[in-house]
Amino acid sequence: MASPTSLASIDPMDTLLSAHGLRRTAAARLVLGWFLAHPGVSYTHAQLLVALQGAGSGSGVTLDRVTLYRLIDRLTQVGLLLCRVDANRVRRYQAMPESVKAMPHFECQTCHRDSPLVGTLQGNALDLEVAAQNALQALKALGYQGVSLDLAVRGVCADCASAAVGQAAPAYSDSQ
Repeated sequence: MASPTSLASIDPMDTLLSAHGLRRTAAARLVLGWFLAHPGVSYTHAQLLVALQGAGSGSGVTLDRVTLYRLIDRLTQVGLLLCRVDANRVRRYQAMPESVKAMPHFECQTCHRDSPLVGTLQGNALDLEVAAQNALQALKALGYQGVSLDLAVRGVCADCASAAVGQAAPAYSDSQ
């Protein structure tokens, strides 16, 4: 039987990485820790590299872009990260809570911000969850494996729409 001190010394990050068959390296801890600390934010590879270079400097971990790419690829493959490809074919990564079957989000076609819609769709969240479960079960019954669902709504966000209206105002000339 394990002693209470040995149980207390088990790092939850190490447990999570091991449970998904991943090595418990300092770089893996840094990347996964960053995503878990920022669960509602999605990052491109470049944005994440910049953020982690600042965060990793105090821990002595240095990440190059190839190492980071391989890490986020592995974390995505085992289901710890969600990878979405937006309308411009840019990959964005976000922490994937185990309980989530569908991650509805809004992609602005103008500023390219990616905003989660979970709070916005709160009244319909149960309907969305049931629809996601039904779709995933149907695909699994057909033999598909490792399936997940990504609900992307694309358009122009309110900020960009109001900015466009302000720019479209007619210009008045003094030459009349």
